[in-house]
Amino acid sequence: MIVVSNTSPITNLAAVGQLHLLQQLYNNIIIPSAVYQELTRQGDTIPGAMELQTENWIQTQNITNLTLATYLQTQLHEGESEAIVLAIALNADWLLIDEELGRKVAAEYGLKFTGILGVLIEAKHKGLIAAVKPILDDLITIAEFWVSDRLYDRVLQAVGE
Repeated sequence: MIVVSNTSPITNLAAVGQLHLLQQLYNNIIIPSAVYQELTRQGDTIPGAMELQTENWIQTQNITNLTLATYLQTQLHEGESEAIVLAIALNADWLLIDEELGRKVAAEYGLKFTGILGVLIEAKHKGLIAAVKPILDDLITIAEFWVSDRLYDRVLQAVGE
């Protein structure tokens, strides 16, 4: 399974001590160079930066379609653009991305995507976590990950909590 990730799923899951869920669910994650730079440019102060530099299950790969990346950067941040370009190039099974505009663009290119909330739902269904609610609450309070009340309720309903 080929899974490409943008910055948000890595930093937010790392901030709440749940980055290991990505390895448990997908074995390996591939990130573009721009995501690596976003996470490590301030040393190891950003959640997930240390893991990127020490864990071999997170791999960095350069993109080759610079024209498409440049075009996408007219709408998206560099990391999102490169993640989409890399997912296209690798014919990825999944793109991990949370930003609404990034998801819209990914859909336009026919990519299958999920985000942190989808990861938590899948982890619960596979028995990797006992409950989603405490992790979701940590994401909101510790990582300052924004979730609308409606979406919060939908996620918990999806996992029977």
